[in-house]
Amino acid sequence: MPELPEVETIVADLRPHLVGRTIVRCELRFPSIVRHPEPEVFIDSITGLTIEGVGRRGKFILIPLGEGRLLVVHLGMSGQLRLVDAATEIANHTHAILDLDDGRQLRYRDPRRFGRLLLGTEDELLTSGTLPRLGPEPIDPAFDAEQLFQRLRRRRASLKAVLLDQGTVAGVGNIYADESLHRARLRPDRLAKSLSRKSVRRLHESLRDSLEVAIRNRGSSVDTYRDAWGEIGNQQESLLVYGRAGEPCMTCGRPLSIVRIAGRSTVFCRRCQR
Repeated sequence: MPELPEVETIVADLRPHLVGRTIVRCELRFPSIVRHPEPEVFIDSITGLTIEGVGRRGKFILIPLGEGRLLVVHLGMSGQLRLVDAATEIANHTHAILDLDDGRQLRYRDPRRFGRLLLGTEDELLTSGTLPRLGPEPIDPAFDAEQLFQRLRRRRASLKAVLLDQGTVAGVGNIYADESLHRARLRPDRLAKSLSRKSVRRLHESLRDSLEVAIRNRGSSVDTYRDAWGEIGNQQESLLVYGRAGEPCMTCGRPLSIVRIAGRSTVFCRRCQR
C-alpha cells in the first residue's frame, strides 16, 4: 500500500499541474470505486469544478474544489493516480477519468480495487464514516516526542500495531513501521506503553528520518507503486529490513527474523532491536 512518502510524492508531482484546472467531464468505468456520494451524484457534482489545491493527509490525497468541497483519493493497495494526455492509451483497471480544461486527463487506476474516491465537505465525509479521523502527521514540526509518548503510554498493543493505527499517527504503514522500529532499535512486538521517554524520542526521530529520506527518494516501489508520471521510486534500494527476511542485518550481520503482527508480515533484528 502506498504510504506517506509515496502519497506525498504524487501530491508534489500533481500540484503545479492541477491547480487552476477545471474538470470538464467525469467518466466512471467502475462506479463502485466511489464511496461517497452515489456515483451519479459524484459525476454531476464534480463536473465544472475548479481545482484549488492538491494536498495530503496521512495516506489520503485531498483536492479542494471550492466552497469547502474536497475530492479525496485513497490509493488502497494498488491505486495509481496519473496525469496523462487524453490520447494516451487507457490502461487496464482504469476506473475513473477526469477530463481537464487543458486537454489532459487525471486517471485513477487500481487493479485490486481497494482504493476509493470521495467527494464532499470534510464534515460530510467524517459523518458518513468514509473519511476516518486521523492522528497527527509524523513529519509535522509541531508533532514532538512528548506528544508521541502520551499517545503510546495509553496503549497495551504492540508497537507495530499502534504505529499502523492511523488514529495514532497518520500515514505510516507496513514499510515505514518496520524501517522506523529498526532505526530506533525497538522490537515491533514490545508493548507500546512499556517505552520510556528516551526510547520514544528515538522512535520519534527515526519515524521522521525514515519518512523524510523516503520522500527525497520518491517513495518505495516494492509492489505496484508508481508516481504521477508512471515512474518507480528509489527508496526500495535503501530499505534496511522491510522485505529482507532471512538476509543479514546491515548493522550486526545476523539473519533478519520475520513474524506476523497485526496481520502484517514484520521483519526485524532480534539482536539489534530490544
